[in-house]
Amino acid sequence: MITLIGKELAKEGLEFQYLGPLLECRNCKLKNVCFNLDEGKWYRIIGVRDKEHDCKVHDGGKVVTVEVEELPVPLAVGAKGVVEGETLTFKPINCKEYGCDYYELCHPLGLREGTKIKIEKIVEDIKCPKNKSLKKVLVTW
Repeated sequence: MITLIGKELAKEGLEFQYLGPLLECRNCKLKNVCFNLDEGKWYRIIGVRDKEHDCKVHDGGKVVTVEVEELPVPLAVGAKGVVEGETLTFKPINCKEYGCDYYELCHPLGLREGTKIKIEKIVEDIKCPKNKSLKKVLVTW
């Protein structure tokens, strides 16, 4: 998969989460290349090309073409009966503890309730401050 990234960030092995399109970019002729990733998903740069393009948003004013691969997304799921390789329907954890260290795992950016997800790996148990039985997993969708 090909996209553009700020020249200063363009290093093989860099992992990043795509947070979605910026309003400042709506009139840019390169926006379709920048915005071809899925919001909320994680990516790793696996190749950097030499061609530079001007950019009004990135530090240094330049972007370069990179090849990326999609990475599994970390999130929290109920621990009961979780199996690697299983496909299930995502439902965010019912919790409003915004300051919790695990809040972003329980409410991952870009993943909508009802989306079919596949559990790629069970990472660890989560020590939930509300005593919910949770596991950190890596998923794709």
